[in-house]
Amino acid sequence: MQLLERAMTIAKVLATETSENSLSISELSAKCDLPLSTLHRILKAMIKQGMIEQDEQTKQYRLGTIWMELGLQVYDTMDYISKIRPELERLARKVEESVYLSKPAGLDTIIIERIDSAANPIRIYDQLGIRIPMHIGAANKAILAAMPVDQANEIMEQLMPHEEIAEFEAQLAIIRQQGFAISHGERTAGTSSIAVSILNGFGEVVGAVSIGFVSFNVSPEHIQNLTDSLVETGRRVSAKLGYRGK
Repeated sequence: MQLLERAMTIAKVLATETSENSLSISELSAKCDLPLSTLHRILKAMIKQGMIEQDEQTKQYRLGTIWMELGLQVYDTMDYISKIRPELERLARKVEESVYLSKPAGLDTIIIERIDSAANPIRIYDQLGIRIPMHIGAANKAILAAMPVDQANEIMEQLMPHEEIAEFEAQLAIIRQQGFAISHGERTAGTSSIAVSILNGFGEVVGAVSIGFVSFNVSPEHIQNLTDSLVETGRRVSAKLGYRGK
């Protein structure tokens, strides 16, 4: 079990390395807090399984293609993606902003799809596959607000100080009432996000669709137009997934 945990730590460090997407063994040792001898043994086993690769010239390590292969296989099993993507593309074209699809995963959500607008050179770039704690951002709040109250409270109690929960619950109540969530600068200064939850045929929340945009010099009218388009998209997506509620 310890070997598995260490291998996953190494993989996560390499996955978040955005400068050159590769690291030397000494850099990995420092970032993973592992002795060189132990790290070398684990890296050797990971290379054998295709989990990482080593550049023959630089001797630096990077993630192997097995992660992409497995990820694409999992992605392909998500039947609802094929139903949702055309709606996301339509929304991105209409609002000329980046559109995201997030999926709940325990105490976090994972961004599993992003559609960028070719008409807008200014983009909010959130990497696919990143995890975001459930209490941060419009998409996550939309998901929490659509969950059964007991389930949402259980998640909040694990993520937030007790004294902050009452105020957060009040925010969720507003989101339930208005049908969408909006956040400003919660993850990145100068950016905003609007989100709606999406539900399946059992009335269960399966994710959220959100629009990310630069908040500088954005008029209330533009935000309202974004919101109206997003809410309508949310209704269509949920209907495609079998939801027959209001």
